[in-house]
Amino acid sequence: MEVKKLSISWQFLIVLVLILQILSALDFDPYRVLGVSRTASQADIKKAYKKLAREWHPDKNKDPGAEDKFIQISKAYEILSNEEKRSHYDHYGDAEENQGHQKQQREYRFRHFHENFYFDEPFFHFPFNSERRDSIDEKYLLHFSHYVNEVVPDSFKKPYLIKITSDWCFSCIHIEPVWKEVVQELEGLGVGIGVVHAGYERRLAHHLGAHSTPAILGIINGKVSFFHNAVVRENLRQFVESLLPGNLVEKVTSKNYVRFLSGWQQENKPHVLLFDQMPVVPLLYKLTAFAYKDYLSFGYVYVGLRGVEEMTRQYNVNVYTPTILIFKEHIHKPADVIQARGMKKQVLDDFITQNKYLLAARLTSQKLFHELCPVKRSHRQRKYCVVLLTAEATKLSKPFEAFLSFALANTQDTVRFVHVYSNRQQEFANTLLPDSDAFQGKSAVSILERRNTAGRVVYKTLEDPWTGSESDKFILLGYLDQLRKDPALLSSEAVLPDLTDELAPIFLLRWLYSASDYISDSWDSIFHSNWREMMPLLSLVFSALFILFGTVIIQAFSDSNEERESSPPDKEEAHEKTGRTEPSFTKEPSRSP
Repeated sequence: MEVKKLSISWQFLIVLVLILQILSALDFDPYRVLGVSRTASQADIKKAYKKLAREWHPDKNKDPGAEDKFIQISKAYEILSNEEKRSHYDHYGDAEENQGHQKQQREYRFRHFHENFYFDEPFFHFPFNSERRDSIDEKYLLHFSHYVNEVVPDSFKKPYLIKITSDWCFSCIHIEPVWKEVVQELEGLGVGIGVVHAGYERRLAHHLGAHSTPAILGIINGKVSFFHNAVVRENLRQFVESLLPGNLVEKVTSKNYVRFLSGWQQENKPHVLLFDQMPVVPLLYKLTAFAYKDYLSFGYVYVGLRGVEEMTRQYNVNVYTPTILIFKEHIHKPADVIQARGMKKQVLDDFITQNKYLLAARLTSQKLFHELCPVKRSHRQRKYCVVLLTAEATKLSKPFEAFLSFALANTQDTVRFVHVYSNRQQEFANTLLPDSDAFQGKSAVSILERRNTAGRVVYKTLEDPWTGSESDKFILLGYLDQLRKDPALLSSEAVLPDLTDELAPIFLLRWLYSASDYISDSWDSIFHSNWREMMPLLSLVFSALFILFGTVIIQAFSDSNEERESSPPDKEEAHEKTGRTEPSFTKEPSRSP
């Protein structure tokens, strides 16, 4: 009998809890939560949300109900900021489209609750147990070694968005729908995604500085930045965009496009232009610019600006379709063009990869030499480099223009054309040039094949200096045709020295960049990092300040005491001096024994 009464009381308690949950869900009004009218504009909604979010943020408001209030504010803004969800709520009183399905699901849970109430099952079907979590988290789970060896190096090519979660985390469940939506969108754009389970990967969570769950952070160039706003789709998208450097994409207009495209010679990079109708640069284009920042320069043209018609007419651009042009050595004619609506990341990557280098790129570093002139792998995979050794010039010289036109007409996939400034890479040039006075101050062309990474090459240098004449082109073409049949044509052998990095900043600039990065990291750590990690540093700083000020105060007091002690003798000496100079009319008092 007692067991039966106990079961009845349990069932009554469960029914009461379910009824309270349903009533609280029905009582939720996003307009009332944000304090706006039903006719409020998006600007008014956003303004009200920012005001309430600052007031009720759990980090600033210590009220016990601040976290629940902040969750309601975030949920209300998520509904009203989305026109589709807002319209659905205005018509049906719920932001979800599958309202009927949810009602059936509630009834099913209510009828079969007694069958599922076990300790190994989630209470009310909340996904507290990690085994019942959605497989989306399992796909992106990170471990410490994977983070250090793969994520950090890869963050120099793309930003990462990482979520810190754990079991029995109410807030983790609340942000789950938004996280799924954001992951599906950003991963398609090229953003890396990761999930760290703080319960199983405590070392990694502590290394990232996350001491509470849930937490969302971004990683770019090996640097960790924490997300501090409400977990809604637009805020997360803006957070990822804020991780990227601000100078990735240059705004190009009819006034500066010639200067932008003419920078290929100094930067030694192709230049990319995107023509689009959006006033802001698309996030996909920014992420692509970050991934290929070492190889190309990116610009953006908003076709809605005045004066852009001249550019679109010159390059025959369709203003109604996003168009990407790639320019190499010729700024008046693009080397490649692509037009597509809703451009996908894979298509864009393939297009950029095919145009990563100039037609006759300048060898400015050993890394670029490895990429343009790879080592021979086998007899069937021979790669030849035709190197123009020339003097540096501000304008294109006739020998270089002839070499460039020859490279443009080349159709062989096994041949790559490059050039080297002899005055900047003297050891490299002297190794390939013959010991003859005929090449002093003149250009020369060498054909080489790399044999190993240590610098060993076989090469053939043309007998006469390169002037760019038709006879020079004919001789070079004959050598290349002969090289297909007889690789032994490259009879000379040498060991090339490593190229110096011409584009590397000088020591002072590197020091300034490092100092600015350190200051920015420290500033960000003071305001956004976890205070547990900052305590040792703060303790050291305050201890040093205490010792410094204590020493100054003690020194000041000791100086004042010395002045007081030294003042009476001074007065006596002054009296003695005055007594000697002036006659005394008063009788001196008798001294006491």
